[in-house]
Amino acid sequence: MVCQNFAKADGNAQLRSKDHHQRIFQVELTVIATYLWGLNDISVTFDPSNINLPVLEIIPQVKQQLERNHTLILHAPPGAGKSTVVPLALMEETWLKGKKILMLEPRRLAAKSIATRMASLLKQPVGHQVGYRIRFESKATEDTQIEVLTEGIMTRMIHHDNALEEVGLVIFDEFHERNIHADVAMALCREVQQILRPDLKIMVMSATLDMPQLSDLLQAPIVESHGRQYPVEVIHTQDANPWALPAQMAQTIKQASQERAGDILAFLPGQGEIRKTLELLQPMLPEVKVLPLYGQLSPQKQQQAILPHPEGKRKVVLATSIAETSLTIEGIGIVVDSGFSRTSRFDPKSGLSKLETVKITKDAAAQRAGRAGRLGPGTCYRLWTKATDDRLLPFRIPEMMEADLASLCLDLVQWGIKDIPHMTWLTPPPAGALSQAQELLEHLGAITEDQKLTPHGEALRNLPCHPRIAHMLIKAEEDGNLALATDIAAILEEKDPLPAQTGVDINLRVEKLRRHRGINKQGKGFDRLEKVAGNYRRLFGAAEENGPFDPYESGLILTYAYPERIAHARPGNNAQFKMTNGKIASMHHKDDLAHEAWLSIAHVDARDGMGKIFMAAPLNPKDLASLVKEIEMVDWDLKNGTLVAEKQWKVGHIVLQSKPLTSISNNLKTKAIIKAIQQDGDRLLDFNENVQQWQNRIMSLRKWKAPGEWPDISTAALLADPSWLGPYLDSIASADGLKKLNLLEILQYSLDYDQQHLLEKLAPTRLEVPSGSNIKLQYSADGEPPVLSVRLQELFGLLDTPTINDGKQGVLIHLLSPGFKPVQVTKDLRSFWENTYFEVKKELKRRYPKHYWPEDPFKAEAVRGVKRK
Repeated sequence: MVCQNFAKADGNAQLRSKDHHQRIFQVELTVIATYLWGLNDISVTFDPSNINLPVLEIIPQVKQQLERNHTLILHAPPGAGKSTVVPLALMEETWLKGKKILMLEPRRLAAKSIATRMASLLKQPVGHQVGYRIRFESKATEDTQIEVLTEGIMTRMIHHDNALEEVGLVIFDEFHERNIHADVAMALCREVQQILRPDLKIMVMSATLDMPQLSDLLQAPIVESHGRQYPVEVIHTQDANPWALPAQMAQTIKQASQERAGDILAFLPGQGEIRKTLELLQPMLPEVKVLPLYGQLSPQKQQQAILPHPEGKRKVVLATSIAETSLTIEGIGIVVDSGFSRTSRFDPKSGLSKLETVKITKDAAAQRAGRAGRLGPGTCYRLWTKATDDRLLPFRIPEMMEADLASLCLDLVQWGIKDIPHMTWLTPPPAGALSQAQELLEHLGAITEDQKLTPHGEALRNLPCHPRIAHMLIKAEEDGNLALATDIAAILEEKDPLPAQTGVDINLRVEKLRRHRGINKQGKGFDRLEKVAGNYRRLFGAAEENGPFDPYESGLILTYAYPERIAHARPGNNAQFKMTNGKIASMHHKDDLAHEAWLSIAHVDARDGMGKIFMAAPLNPKDLASLVKEIEMVDWDLKNGTLVAEKQWKVGHIVLQSKPLTSISNNLKTKAIIKAIQQDGDRLLDFNENVQQWQNRIMSLRKWKAPGEWPDISTAALLADPSWLGPYLDSIASADGLKKLNLLEILQYSLDYDQQHLLEKLAPTRLEVPSGSNIKLQYSADGEPPVLSVRLQELFGLLDTPTINDGKQGVLIHLLSPGFKPVQVTKDLRSFWENTYFEVKKELKRRYPKHYWPEDPFKAEAVRGVKRK
């Protein structure tokens, strides 16, 4: 790409571009090349005074720190040259010992672009000293010294070579994006470094990370380049409305083009907004070339957006977040930022992913604005107010917290890691999502219950796709439907090529894809689908098929990928379906599939508590025979408060047939009642005042770290595991029976004799006061001092506050009047007698003149009632 910008004459490279910004960019690349050729002892005449790239100044420091440390963090602003210069500058370091450098990029387009740029600086084609590897595409040889990879490729490399024997340095570029693949690769590389390869070097590069926190987590020094970022004027407009975003963006881009000079880079959430904005802009700016840029575009279209216009026209690039980092889009002096990005968030409670348009974070906003200041002073128009800017989150949430973890889990099980949460994570995976991923893999037969990889799981891992898709392809091959499955796999993985109003039937997409492969081309979107489908066919050695097919076969194939989304129509003509995972999903009632009895659902989200179906196929219930399970179901009807017992024939949560059970085993009955108690135990059981006080006494001893081993008997803990109730449930058949259980007695017997005795000693239920009364203590679960509510007269003669817990814990005394009205609260009884009693006495003597109010409460006799004067 870069070499095309030079004309060779008499050994000197001469610029031939008319574009001023391109000339600046090429001069910078020439400087880099000259510097790096010098490093490789290639004699080149150059002027050192022309070297003006910021990252070059810190290369000696980077080399020095990597010589001393095994992990390094490099902080450099956008445009400093870190992605291109740093790997090349480190190629000949002695500590590499001839091993290669791997650099991980979050996006395929960035990986190819950076590798191409580095190769051009060495005046070589890609695949010699510098190469790349991305999904379904590789340009690297055994002699390649620098490989630029997408992050998912890295985990597969570690599985094939556990010790990364041929690798000396792994660079994590643009790590601030915190993709799940980057976090997994980082965790695995650190495991390799700590256990197998202490000589392996790791370097993290970013422009916007929270550097001190990352340095603490990695125990790594930081090298910082201050960069040569030109000032960027930030102009805030009004907050954008996501529903009217294309129109607002078009107007702001038009305004920016009139107020400022230079090419424009505009950030939008996704392809839909880009297309609509492009349609609005073209008539507004007829003299300007408006170009889209997103990951699914063809390489030729992407290059059109990245490179200067061949005729020198002014350019507007409408891009997704793909343009935030790594890619250099030449000539940009203005950025228009919508303030939104689109992300897929996984909900472990529903098992469904939801594509959401969300506000960007401050680090992403800074990254976007920085694109305007790479070549000179620039301007950034932000479609949000300064007040909104102050409320933005500082850093983006790691994808690990919101993603489907099935692939991650399978990778790590193959690695031999069973205790996944306790790996050396920067951000540990959420327990709920991890558990759900493990359950899915068990259901697919990929792993065993004790977290071991099965031969089928090994086969899934060897395919470059999600475990669901891999399982679907392998099962379809066994059924003789592999060609259809490869078409479906492509449709599932890529963006839907048909408009939303087309209908949800996946067979419509398959038919059009097959026509596209014939003589009737269906559009660019189908080119992309065919590329993916073709890759899968090559992996399996399958031939393409373009003829008719049974639409119900598509439904069967989808059940392999999404067994929990087999769906049965609910009663009534409302286009609602119950899935085998228990969730409800719906489609438009006029859709062609709305009246099908059975569906296999592929794409569905979790909006408003009911999933919306975006893609599905009809399903023949006869194909479900192998999935039908006969079970004895004993459940507790929470509404009616009774046991329900049936023999059921089910597919997941869908009941096909049932009949009442005449006899119920105690084991099944106990499990049903315990499950109900877990769900609604605080209502079903009698947690009366006495039970709560017993719980509070023990919880207080736990807080006070009192002698003895005290269990967690909080209500939440008791209901989370109600197995302690098991022996008492044999005769229970109704809610009344549960209410009659004596919880206090049952719970007391859960303590051994020594614990019961120690409980009475350390946390007694009552205290005797000078009047002879035994007054009840009120305990709280949070360990606050227990309350002794007692009439003031009954404490005459008591000098100090009573204590419990072997004298280590004082009580809180609520002093009461003869009529049991609150008078005073004190933790220090002696101080009350000395300082406050006489003021209180005046009021009490006025209100209760028949009672005895002594002048000296220390020597007075405590009384329960009225004492004659």
